[in-house]
Amino acid sequence: MPNEEYPFTTFNFRIQLNVPGLDNPLCDAEFAECDGLEMTMEPKTVREGGNNTQQIHLVGPVTYGNLTLKRGMTSSLDLWQWFAMSTSGEGRGTTASGVILMGDSAKGAQSAKVRFKLFDCLPIKIKAPALNAKEGVLAIEEMEIAYGSFEIELV
Repeated sequence: MPNEEYPFTTFNFRIQLNVPGLDNPLCDAEFAECDGLEMTMEPKTVREGGNNTQQIHLVGPVTYGNLTLKRGMTSSLDLWQWFAMSTSGEGRGTTASGVILMGDSAKGAQSAKVRFKLFDCLPIKIKAPALNAKEGVLAIEEMEIAYGSFEIELV
């Protein structure tokens, strides 16, 4: 029986952000680049008395990276509105939930195979495109998001 399992590709993905108080989903599948899905566990190392040849490693705290999203700038200011809302006024500290869907090379992101579920997303940086009349390239805006945790699951 042939193996019909296709590898995942880095260009078949969709991103959905849901922010309370704004039109949802925010930025549904509009990104050209997504980076920073990572978790790191820092082990606690303990030495046992009298045993000079081994160390005992215990599970330590888990930390998460920051998600960096990049997209071509359009007239949609939804990322800018979320950043402004979460940094001032009544909406200060407004967090979002997010989902990143990843597809395989055969069917793409529309039939997702893996789901990353992001919790407690807080925008920490938003960057306007560099303006340079000589270059003539696409205007790319960038947002960096801190997230509290994430889960990964097969769909």
